[in-house]
Amino acid sequence: MNKRVTKNINKIMIIFVALCLCLAIARLSYICLTKDTFVDGKTLKEFASSRNEKKQTLYASRGTIFDMSGEALAQSVNSYNLIAYTNPNYENHVENIEETAKALAPLLNAEESYILERLQKGVNTGLFQVEFGTKGRNLTETVKKKIEALELPGIDFTEGVQRYYRMGSFASYIIGYAKTNDDGQINGELGVEGYYNKELSGTDGYRIYQSDALGYPLPDKTFIEEPEENGHDIYLTIDSKIQLIAENVIKNLTNNYQLTWGIFAVMDAETGAIVASATTPSYNPNDLNTLQESLNPLVSYTYEPGSTMKTFTWAAAIEEGLYKGDEKYHSGSIEVADRTINDWNNGEGWGDIEFDTGYIYSSNVAASILADRLGVANLSDYLYKFGFGKKTGIELANEYAGGVNIEKGPSLATAAFGQGGIEITPIQMLQALSMIANDGVMLKPYIVDKIVDENGNIIKQNGRVELGQKISKETAKQIRELMYGVTYKNTVSYWQPKSVTFIGKTGTAQITAPGQAGYLKGEYDTIASFAGMFPKDDPKYIVYFATKQLVASQPNFAHILTTAVDDIASYANIATEVENNYEDNIITLENYKSQTVESVKNNLEEKGIKVEIIGDGKYVINQYPLQNTKIVKNARVFIMSNSYNYLMPDVKGWSLADVNTYMSFIGVKVTSSGYGYVESQSIEPKTPITAESRLNVILKANDNIPKSEPLPQESEKANDS
Repeated sequence: MNKRVTKNINKIMIIFVALCLCLAIARLSYICLTKDTFVDGKTLKEFASSRNEKKQTLYASRGTIFDMSGEALAQSVNSYNLIAYTNPNYENHVENIEETAKALAPLLNAEESYILERLQKGVNTGLFQVEFGTKGRNLTETVKKKIEALELPGIDFTEGVQRYYRMGSFASYIIGYAKTNDDGQINGELGVEGYYNKELSGTDGYRIYQSDALGYPLPDKTFIEEPEENGHDIYLTIDSKIQLIAENVIKNLTNNYQLTWGIFAVMDAETGAIVASATTPSYNPNDLNTLQESLNPLVSYTYEPGSTMKTFTWAAAIEEGLYKGDEKYHSGSIEVADRTINDWNNGEGWGDIEFDTGYIYSSNVAASILADRLGVANLSDYLYKFGFGKKTGIELANEYAGGVNIEKGPSLATAAFGQGGIEITPIQMLQALSMIANDGVMLKPYIVDKIVDENGNIIKQNGRVELGQKISKETAKQIRELMYGVTYKNTVSYWQPKSVTFIGKTGTAQITAPGQAGYLKGEYDTIASFAGMFPKDDPKYIVYFATKQLVASQPNFAHILTTAVDDIASYANIATEVENNYEDNIITLENYKSQTVESVKNNLEEKGIKVEIIGDGKYVINQYPLQNTKIVKNARVFIMSNSYNYLMPDVKGWSLADVNTYMSFIGVKVTSSGYGYVESQSIEPKTPITAESRLNVILKANDNIPKSEPLPQESEKANDS
């Protein structure tokens, strides 16, 4: 090839390259200048500005729920989810699925076959990793450490956050529960957790920053940040000491008697604060498989209350000037329209007695006469005025209003003693009783003391709210005297505690037959209740104790109630009337917190007290019974130490109540069979136990346990004819 040809080829190549370069420059200029060019769905300008931009969510912490003294009842804690690497191409994978399943099953409280099935599925399908459903989620630090100690190949954990309830089923319907969803967010669904979910949740924030190719923030680059707002903390009015007493009342019921439901609630008579509410059915919010009933008995159960309503019929009649306590009437039975209203003793009555005596003896005839004097409109107005038939507005979800639907004739007569035409909730009863305790002024019940933000600022402060003077001071005082007659001038004395003057009114109501007219006819088809307060002259606490279909005698019911009243009075330091013949055997407990376990144990044993130490720590962090509680010699006191190493005690010979008290400190679930004292236990003494442990005890029959007798000494039957 000659030089001329070579030169021409070179020129052509130069021109070709120049043309390509010009085309590239033109194309690039077009892309840069046009608004219609997209890269990965964005304009070039958007792509250029955001290709290294990252957005990080700043998660808000959920607030803590405390009791009135500042002890945490519900808080967010780290949790762990178990995973297993099953792909053999990964260096750290499960090597022996059979041995792994066998080792994991008892720690996850799962069947070995269930674990093996999960692992086998991962191996067969070549999955990189598998999880273990609900059995492997939200594991505690304790369980995690136990699994790690096994040193199983291919086993690992991911971290998360869950809601933890330190006291288990303690006040569970008041506190409620919250669940972690798939996005890691915690949402409340019952109780205070649900009612104040927004306030507890707070608001997530975010941070937008420029990052390098690995996603790390670039140095010296500004970023945009919207800080998170952590959830507010909520302090309840619940007094954990009184709540524990209430919980023991319910445990006593459920462990020793048959019943459909029960509630023991306590209100501060001076403020309207609910300081305790224990119920059965109950549940453990740490294990939602135990949740069988989504309604809180305190605010959501409605029923005909029976003779506790006589208190308010009498109050209305006194206010209207239609009542004279020494006026006599003929008890036994009375004709109302086409029906016969009988007194609870099969219509026998007590002859000609005064109306004051009629209240003390719980006479249906007296109530019917007073209702007739009041009339439908007047009695209905008073019951509405006393808060029945409408919600109280307490800070708990799903509150029901009950109803007041009184008609002329038998309906008017039976409504006067709480049967027919009236349905109430326990919280309404407590609210109505507050006017008796406060010289006629009714108080609004509340469950939240205060709400505090993350900086300690009080967002909301609750307290005494007066709902008006519903009856006169004189009427309230007269009703308290009548209630005193029920417990101290009646033919029975088992409503009297040992340490404080306790006044109130009994009730034993028939239960409406579901889906049909009339009432259930079974011997125990009743709602038994007691509405009272103490001390008499200056009430500090109002109590309401109600059960449905309780198979027990009235003395049994009364003993459970008065024992609880004694415990509360002792704790609150208002016990003033201990009988002299008990003084030599009674010991008042001190506050043993922060003292050494050894010194407390020696001190109590010298006084003849049985001491049970929980954990192997050196110092005392909790105790039961509580400070200022009066107990008799040979009683059992529980001391919790500052250690989480728990060994199973030998509980043979213990009462079931003592077993439940001990295990409640640790969170161990107890099941039982039989009656009396523990004969055998499913966990051997000195075996390590945790909140995941489950204890079953068999009780031996004991001749000292009272035989079950019909509870209704009074039965507010609307019609026996």
